[in-house]
Amino acid sequence: MSRDSESGSHTRLSFVENVGFGLGDTASNFFFQTFNIFLLYYYTDVFGIDAAVAGTMFLLTRLWDAVNDPIMGLIADRTKTRWGKYRPYLLWMAVPYGIFGYLMFANPDLGRTGRIIYAYFTYSMMMMAYTAINVPYSALMGVLSPSSHARTIASNFRFVGAYGGGLLISMYVRTLVEKLGGGNELLGFQYTMALFAVASVILFWTSFATTKERVQPPEGQRQNIREELGELLKNRPWVILFFAAIFSTTFIATRDSVTIHFFKYVVRAGNETVFLGMDRASLFLSLGRLMMMLGVLCVGFMVRRVDKKPLSAVLTIGTAACWFAFYFVPVDMYGLMMVLNAVGSFMLGPTSALVWSMYGDVADYGQLKFGRRSTGLIHSASLFALKTGTMVAGFLGGWLLELFDFVPNQLQSEKSLRGILLMFSVIPAIFAIGKGISLFLYPLDRRRVAEVERELAARNLPEPAIHR
Repeated sequence: MSRDSESGSHTRLSFVENVGFGLGDTASNFFFQTFNIFLLYYYTDVFGIDAAVAGTMFLLTRLWDAVNDPIMGLIADRTKTRWGKYRPYLLWMAVPYGIFGYLMFANPDLGRTGRIIYAYFTYSMMMMAYTAINVPYSALMGVLSPSSHARTIASNFRFVGAYGGGLLISMYVRTLVEKLGGGNELLGFQYTMALFAVASVILFWTSFATTKERVQPPEGQRQNIREELGELLKNRPWVILFFAAIFSTTFIATRDSVTIHFFKYVVRAGNETVFLGMDRASLFLSLGRLMMMLGVLCVGFMVRRVDKKPLSAVLTIGTAACWFAFYFVPVDMYGLMMVLNAVGSFMLGPTSALVWSMYGDVADYGQLKFGRRSTGLIHSASLFALKTGTMVAGFLGGWLLELFDFVPNQLQSEKSLRGILLMFSVIPAIFAIGKGISLFLYPLDRRRVAEVERELAARNLPEPAIHR
């Protein structure tokens, strides 16, 4: 008998809890999506750091994440409080997260060397705060319910929250920067990020207050760091998802990081308002996030008819085809750009939600195979893969702009324009294909996940303890 069939209310989450859980990713994306879309532009065109310097900074700071992500996962797995293992970090780390996110854009009056040092320090501290709150937040999805179906629904709410945050970023950051700064982008970013910092703290606290941990490790589970890390590397489904996550974040972040550059220098659209106070770049980004949200809302309809493994793989390849097509679109055909963006983004939305829901299945699989449940470690390593993708994208973004002779706030050479176009189309498409291939190789299809659930229930010992 599957855990769903024995169900009862403890396997299903209420609407309030699903929404509260999703708001945690809205809080994350107030900063994470700002970083993906605007940070490279901010450092090169506003704060005055060379593109190659920014790219190197992204690389070095994320290498440190190779250490602190798994460490945070191990710490979270060993945390014991009356609120659970993972939820307390949403309470404890929300304020440091908001403070360091704001300080990245606080704009002190420094010389060139001082700006570089300040950028390194604030970005590194923000990434550590991001790790400390997002590793537990990601792991929380794996313990909200013992049901794979319930976790998939929670993942859908999570990504509606994530894309909702991204939509707000896309629609209003440029407008807020302009209005709050009175034409001064330095001040505009400072005031805008102060608002996002306060909002993030409130949303993380809301997520803490509305969720509950129901799945516990098996009674008497023995903890051994070396064995847990070894089991992680022997967990084939996790290894494949690890590479899929790297490819995924790399293609998304690479494209996002040069979107403003693409419209400013290649399309040369200017800052004129075209719809609801948005310029062409903001409208383009907003449509993309809106279509991602619509795609996530269709996940339930899709997975009732198609196994989520092949579904996510095929949708990813479809997104890759749309991004690759941008290379051939004339820069004056804005309408065609919007159509391709809408179709590709609609296919992209469900894949992210589906892949993240798979990590709960991977934790079940690891528990079945090794007799140990390491939810925090599994999700911390997945978050490391996500941040590795942004590291690769940030490094590539900065150094490729340098390689293509990019000069900020100037008319660009043909070489520079071609390079920005490649970074916006062909290069992210290649990484998207890598993600699609990885998902085709992922071994846990619907039938195997059901077998894992049945075997865990039958064994009784590895069956997760449930707070009823």
